Amino acid sequence: MKICEITNVDFSLRHFLLPLMRGARARGHEVVGVSAEGPLLDIARAEGFRIEPVPLARSLNPVPQARAFRALVDLFRRERFDLVHAHMPISGLLARLAAKAAGVERIAYTCHGFLFNQPGPWWRRTLSLHMERLGGRLTDTFLTVSEEEAADARRLRIHPRATAVLNGRDPAQFHPDPAARAALRAELGAAPGDCVIACVSRLVRHKGHPELLRAMEATPENAVLWVVGERLASDHGEDLDPHFAHAEALLGRRVRRLGYRHDVARILAAADVFCLPSHFEGLPMSVIEAMLTGLPVVATDIRGPREQVMEGETGFLVPPMQSAPLAEALSRLAADPVLRARMGEAGRARALDRFDEAKVIGRTLDLLGL
Repeated sequence: MKICEITNVDFSLRHFLLPLMRGARARGHEVVGVSAEGPLLDIARAEGFRIEPVPLARSLNPVPQARAFRALVDLFRRERFDLVHAHMPISGLLARLAAKAAGVERIAYTCHGFLFNQPGPWWRRTLSLHMERLGGRLTDTFLTVSEEEAADARRLRIHPRATAVLNGRDPAQFHPDPAARAALRAELGAAPGDCVIACVSRLVRHKGHPELLRAMEATPENAVLWVVGERLASDHGEDLDPHFAHAEALLGRRVRRLGYRHDVARILAAADVFCLPSHFEGLPMSVIEAMLTGLPVVATDIRGPREQVMEGETGFLVPPMQSAPLAEALSRLAADPVLRARMGEAGRARALDRFDEAKVIGRTLDLLGL
């Protein structure tokens, strides 16, 4: 079959779609990727995938959306795909509308998190629900990355057969690595007694960085925070630089921004704890990567992470948007290396069972009929 995998930006294609594209190609299908142009598309192109750039925008502005819709209709009519598999709320709806207009035979969608489950004004949540119901009517195969949102899709009449496939990462890439741990801790100046807390995410407000930085002020002196990630050009909202500048001035070496990295597996292997204090999520890949690496996870008790983290067994779940419970959980782990080791081992076993990339990709391809 000839398949289109489409998402909004190059970051999403690189981190969410590329493993699925590899899996479909390994089963003998032709796979074409579509997203807005960006430097991270070079990775997929280097692997031999054809990538068609389309001016998709992470915005509700109708002008760029109309331009993107026309480009998608033209692309789908020209390429004559057997299956269009769309991702992300806005690009996913546009792709399904365009696929229907172009006469594509089969249309699939994977939800990575519903906008109506995110904090925000009532009108945006209401609009999102109507958009999802419209998109659901155009969708043959409707998948979600979390069990809760599959249940939401069925309950809210978005799609009667919505099915959770989860997310996965490769255990061959993410695993404990003593050599990488020693080398990177030396490179980044971690002391032998430091408890390194890693946070890997885009630098946007809803990932909870301000709460995490405030929490660090109440943790022991041996707690050190490494923050991996950057703000995308298409990200909206508050600039987090003032929050980091304040924390860096107050805590000195205990807070380090590492920027966007291609060696996240090495960074996680060098860490002792993983933290993701998001306000909302789909099913975060970074938590899976940390669990596979054998790290205890401190995350917020929200959709997605609470399907991953077993409270008190593989880590701790804390209320979102609150720094005090976050500080308490991090302090407890920083003070107890035996607890860290026990939780990390339990988390790795859980990740290998539920979040192995090969299992998730295989299940997804089967549901797509590939």
